[in-house]
Amino acid sequence: MSRPVIGITCYVEPARFTVWDMTAALLPYGYVEHVARAGGQPVILPPAGDPAALAGRLDGLIVAGGGDLDPARYGEPPHERTGYIRGFRDDAELGLVQAALDTGLPFLGVCRGLQVLNTVLGGTLHQHVPDLVGHDGHAPAPGRFGRLPVRLAPGSRMEEILGAGSADVAHYHHQSADRLGDGLTATAHAEDGTVEAVELAGHPFACAVQWHPEADDECALFAALVDRARR
Repeated sequence: MSRPVIGITCYVEPARFTVWDMTAALLPYGYVEHVARAGGQPVILPPAGDPAALAGRLDGLIVAGGGDLDPARYGEPPHERTGYIRGFRDDAELGLVQAALDTGLPFLGVCRGLQVLNTVLGGTLHQHVPDLVGHDGHAPAPGRFGRLPVRLAPGSRMEEILGAGSADVAHYHHQSADRLGDGLTATAHAEDGTVEAVELAGHPFACAVQWHPEADDECALFAALVDRARR
């Protein structure tokens, strides 16, 4: 069987590579490696043109991590620590996720991807998690992942994929879901109560995690997405 085509959204940021220093569409390569290892064909989707129109041509979708959503998208004023807002990326990914929901396209959100899903469904975000939990464990230092356990909800798809009980995962986020969007259920929490995974009822496969599975050597989440896309 041919490899299912998995679209992965990406950043557009100033970058340095070889002899160049310019704006680039870029993505941490862990996403690509995980999808390919699971048997999928990764395709990077920059926030340009009309990526939502591709929903019917993809077999699965990953919305990757990135900067903060504009709080106006969920009706809130910005917190002083909200940053790296890219309005063009918000436009592209909100439309793409809505198309994935409308068409039943298998979907995995990672970090920002959970926040985009929650916003599309009418939810809101906590804009600075340390204000709520009193520590910086979810993002201990710039460019460095934290490792914290998450509790998986019994009977959830997340538990089915990752195993019963808890998982030790890589964190790098300072925002999280506040009010959950319509149809979403929280299916993993950090020990401090932070929502770390959500699932959408009635969709073939719509899951999102607040942590960074692409940072680990192995992760069953990518395999589960590719398997669902194949079927």
